[in-house]
Amino acid sequence: MGNGKLIVFSAPSGSGKTTIVQHLLKQTNLPLEFSISATSRAPRGEEIEGKDYYYLSANDFKLKIQNDEFLEYEEVYADNFYGTLKSEVNRIWEKGKAVIFDIDVVGGLNIEEQFPEETLSIFVQPPNLEELERRLRGRGTESEEKIKMRLDKSTTELEFAPKFDAIITNDNLEIAKQEAFQLISKFLKK
Repeated sequence: MGNGKLIVFSAPSGSGKTTIVQHLLKQTNLPLEFSISATSRAPRGEEIEGKDYYYLSANDFKLKIQNDEFLEYEEVYADNFYGTLKSEVNRIWEKGKAVIFDIDVVGGLNIEEQFPEETLSIFVQPPNLEELERRLRGRGTESEEKIKMRLDKSTTELEFAPKFDAIITNDNLEIAKQEAFQLISKFLKK
């Protein structure tokens, strides 16, 4: 049922996409598996290699780019790369499951561009920028400089929302989870 399908969740940092994706992965009636992205950034908090990300040095990341090992990748900030390894998508498809991504806006659109029929792209947006800032500060994991950088990037990312197949406004997390579940259930039945 999920084989060959790609479900992309993109959003500005702090919009709630990761929480929604984690909720969906717990739904036993959805044949989903999380695509673990590769990144050149250091682990945050209690993140685990091979569970949250595949952590690579910037040089190793660039070597994999040269070897065409990524489905998509982006240099988000200087020498700070994120990407999806082709081997990760194939690993999940071989299990007969749909791949679910928690991914940067540009990366999400790159996947949909390559696989337009197989992809459902969902953009999660905050109710407003003030709430987004409150959520980012509430994490307590980043410097003031990083928060400002993320807020500046969020303004640009919000402009991409209309390019996605669906937009979920996360002003009520339980409703946002239900909307995401319904969208994915319908898509996987196609």
